Amino acid sequence: MSIAYTGPTSRDDDQQPSTTIECTVAHYLRTGESDFLYPAWPGSFFERANLAHQNLRGALVREVGRRAGGRTPHPFPNISLEELTRAKVEPMVRGLFSREECDVVLDKVERSVVFLTRDNIEQLLMQPCFDSLAWTLANLYLASLGAPLLGPNAPNLVGLSEENICYVSTQYFSDDDPFADFIVHEVAHIFHNCKRTTFGLRATRNKEWLLDIDFRKRETFAYSCEAYARILERAKSTTERRTLAQEYARASSVSDERVDSAEVSGIIREAAVVRNGWKFILARCAPARHHFGNSVAI
Repeated sequence: MSIAYTGPTSRDDDQQPSTTIECTVAHYLRTGESDFLYPAWPGSFFERANLAHQNLRGALVREVGRRAGGRTPHPFPNISLEELTRAKVEPMVRGLFSREECDVVLDKVERSVVFLTRDNIEQLLMQPCFDSLAWTLANLYLASLGAPLLGPNAPNLVGLSEENICYVSTQYFSDDDPFADFIVHEVAHIFHNCKRTTFGLRATRNKEWLLDIDFRKRETFAYSCEAYARILERAKSTTERRTLAQEYARASSVSDERVDSAEVSGIIREAAVVRNGWKFILARCAPARHHFGNSVAI
């Protein structure tokens, strides 16, 4: 691979720097790894950072374009993304937050979801963010096309969250799992990613984050919210919720080593029969100090 070199040559080294830069770029494309000091490039730190951004991300855009080739992306429905997101997450937000805070949280999260498409992928890959995030987004987009991923350890994802932004694959619109909803899953992660002050909410010494979720239970929380949201969307009564929760326990298995499938199924079965299943899920995923004996406060 030949990478255009646009910076000055180091006065203390007669060797052409392009070879080192090419190796660095090739390693980044294969692994997503980069040295934040960018030692392969010359100049001051800011000059190196600017040149490295152009070379690394430019190469990433070209490689994604090459691998995507003429593949046809999943069709994107002619809908309002904000309206879709609000419809999907509003029950969760209203179940987890106080009445006074619901509208503030909804206003933020309904604008938090970004679908990766052919029209915006270059802009997203060139945005000022961690190089590793750009690489992961590139693989998320390639996976949505069924194209080869960038490296042997590249994650095969359908969605991911970074602070208060949720990136979702267009595979969302073709997934036939009756208990899957990647929008709900990724928005659920925002609640432990973001501080209350980020949303303009008052924080206290004991209430700094939007929701207090045990670090080890973050994925359990997201998977539970995802399945429970789909159950509420399909069920019209407690009996139907219980039936669907049992169906989920029989048919679903979370293929994520960070999560105990049996634990998620147990949470869903119990959440389906209480008055506010969202609060139950939150309590089951709260830090240990929020648990009282063998019971959970709802």
